[in-house]
Amino acid sequence: MRDDRREVTSKGEWTMARFTVVQEVGAPASVVWAALVDWPRHGRWAPLTVVRTVSARPDGVGARFVARTGVGPLAFDDPMTVTVWQPPSGDGSDDRPGRCEVAKSGRVVHGRAWFSVQPLPGSRSRVVWDEDVTVSPRRVTRFAGPLVSVAGRLGFTATLRAFAKDVEQRR
Repeated sequence: MRDDRREVTSKGEWTMARFTVVQEVGAPASVVWAALVDWPRHGRWAPLTVVRTVSARPDGVGARFVARTGVGPLAFDDPMTVTVWQPPSGDGSDDRPGRCEVAKSGRVVHGRAWFSVQPLPGSRSRVVWDEDVTVSPRRVTRFAGPLVSVAGRLGFTATLRAFAKDVEQRR
């Protein structure tokens, strides 16, 4: 699924880079949710990224974690705080999907990200991942917003494919 929504100023400048990625996973919603909220595990799927939890609890509203992405002097921290925490109500296709939202408060990436886990028939799930971010310096997003959105969508498409493969192999 492609969804490169954008916010534009009156001068035609991008203020946010937005994208959505959808991935179906051959695992029940509870298993998919547990893997997605295992923050350090994200480093297995996201290239050049290590994630560490920095709050006492890794789960629930208020949980904090930092993703460090890059190599050497080109690496940056992406600190995040969970603002919405609603695990799926079950694994049946009639059960309520899970939803997690995070606020991104780093020096390089700001904004928010969220994902939902929808239970599907046959012990499958659908993950929908959204990002709505600004990259500093802000002029990067202002002038290269479309490129930031495309790069984010491509990167997260690869990440969610690796995630699905990992979760399906562990079943």
